[in-house]
Amino acid sequence: MPKLPTGALLWFAGFFFVSLGCSHVAAQVQPRSESIQVLVAYHSLSGNTEEMAKSVVAGARSIPGTSVILFKVGDVTAEVLFGSDALVVGSPVYWSNMSGEVKAFFDRWQFEFGVFPELKMRNKVGAAFATGGQISSGKELTMLTILAAMLGNRMIVVSDGGSFGASATTEGDSPGINDEERAGAWALGKRVAEVAWMVRRGQALPVQP
Repeated sequence: MPKLPTGALLWFAGFFFVSLGCSHVAAQVQPRSESIQVLVAYHSLSGNTEEMAKSVVAGARSIPGTSVILFKVGDVTAEVLFGSDALVVGSPVYWSNMSGEVKAFFDRWQFEFGVFPELKMRNKVGAAFATGGQISSGKELTMLTILAAMLGNRMIVVSDGGSFGASATTEGDSPGINDEERAGAWALGKRVAEVAWMVRRGQALPVQP
């Protein structure tokens, strides 16, 4: 039987060991889910915040593989909350702050859902949007209080459509929700889905031996 050249033997040996190494690494990597879920939760009396929420939903759905569910804050269950990869919360401005219903939603995380001590919202993506009657009615403060609650739960907060999130002025010279404000809400939803996918892919790390 003819002998193979030394170079050929080395090539086959290298290919064999590299193949084994790749198979071992592939076996150690956790499987990735084919989709993510974004929860958009809101409170709305006039319908303005709900309209913004629908644009957030549309933006998130523009990212392939993203499932988006829309709930009023009072209807969100622990299963829905903890089963989502990202959460976007919207509130009207009440006295330069989030509405009582939205605050009660965050309070339920612990008193009803039991978010601590396991920090069940840790590393989930969060964002905020708000509607207010006047330009200086407290929309930024409202979004910051929502983001503060998320940060307290070790969430990863993002923004788009504005410095702190998407917002809309709904009275005076700008009644209701205009196209620019809808576009800001859409951009926020899209950004949340994008970052949630980045986090999901980053979590597919090799299993420790």
